[in-house]
Amino acid sequence: MDFLNRETHDFIMSVCDAYARYNRIDPEHYANYRVKRGLRNADGTGVLAGITKIGSVQGYVMQDGEREPADGRLYYRGIDIADLIEGFSGEGRLGFEETCYLLLFGHLPASAQLEAFSALLEEARTLPDHFTEDMIFKAPSPDVMNKLARAILALYSYDPEPENRELPNVMRQSLELIARVPLLVAHAYSVKRHYYDHESLVVHHPKKGLSIAENFLHGVRPDGQFSPEEARLLDICMVLHAEHGGGNNSAFACRVLTSSGTDTYAALSAAVGSLKGPRHGGANAKVMEMFSHIRAGVKDWKDDDEVAAFLTRLIRREAGDGSGLVYGMGHAVYTISDPRAVILKRFAKKLAAKSGMLEEFLLMEAVERITPRVFAETKGDTKVISANVDMYSGLVYQMLDIPEALYTPIFAIARTVGWCAHRVEELVSGGRIIRPAYRSVVSRKPYVPLKER
Repeated sequence: MDFLNRETHDFIMSVCDAYARYNRIDPEHYANYRVKRGLRNADGTGVLAGITKIGSVQGYVMQDGEREPADGRLYYRGIDIADLIEGFSGEGRLGFEETCYLLLFGHLPASAQLEAFSALLEEARTLPDHFTEDMIFKAPSPDVMNKLARAILALYSYDPEPENRELPNVMRQSLELIARVPLLVAHAYSVKRHYYDHESLVVHHPKKGLSIAENFLHGVRPDGQFSPEEARLLDICMVLHAEHGGGNNSAFACRVLTSSGTDTYAALSAAVGSLKGPRHGGANAKVMEMFSHIRAGVKDWKDDDEVAAFLTRLIRREAGDGSGLVYGMGHAVYTISDPRAVILKRFAKKLAAKSGMLEEFLLMEAVERITPRVFAETKGDTKVISANVDMYSGLVYQMLDIPEALYTPIFAIARTVGWCAHRVEELVSGGRIIRPAYRSVVSRKPYVPLKER
């Protein structure tokens, strides 16, 4: 806070010191009152807060009342994500638009339906007149996610029926957001690149006939060029990130706001704010930051003992960002494996061999292999942990020559469809405002007049 004057700085520091002294909550209260911190049960399972038909995340099985590790599975509307990707990839097609249709409407589209749906998205892709100049160029942000949240909120002002929560209107808003968010991100990045990285300002219009993945690559590259292989891999990344059940932090945030009766733009903007956090969508950037520390701190990347020693320092908060976390490892639901990481790792290995980054990939694989042992030895925790999708997504983006500032925004582009699907489901099937309870643990106090304090 060096930008503050001395008086303001000292006041803020004094009240923060006082807050720490008088407002800390004793951790024992959580156990005494059986509080489900993080809405998690004591065995690590999630508190059941709703029912959904959109996505299903399975990472363990219950055996005799105990949580048993299992290979992870992810289903979109009942279809295994691996089968979905194998299906459209095997036919030589990109699949994100098909995935959007499936998640929004609940079934796979026929050829004519997919063609009509893709045409609607293409028609909705353009932004309102002067929107980029008025809402993105002005007040540029060093963080694309913050600018994205602001831009989504701003679209409210251009909507002829922003408060209409009837299903056809919300579907119309959803289609427009799915189509426009990639353009918002591309333009926000161009402005960030110009004002904060001191690069030339290059803003591309979307091109007709291109998919969402193709248009995004066209939009963020100054020369607008990309290869079919790059578009295919980005498309798969977006499919993998499109949905992850109603309990993930950003989808739940969207449902919480939706349950209050607020508008679509407010609900989606809140989801963007949630996804930005390093414990959620921002983790892929944290993975790459962590690996920069590992590459600098480990001389022989092929020496498992040296890698393990550095991971020990990470966990003990002696290295890295001091968080004690090994980013990219572990998940709230998945145990033995994260199916998204399994799929992405396969593509990452092929790309690494072609792009001359095989050593970086093998280092990442070593961290995945060694971390569970080091974690058990250092923390005494034998919980089964595996790599999550963030472990390899950042490396894939790096190999695709996508800047780190876009890692989490790409996640947001993909997850927009999941948020919209959950908003629609909450509107149609929810019916009650989501309001969990918090117990007050402060003792009663009398009011003391100002002159007596």
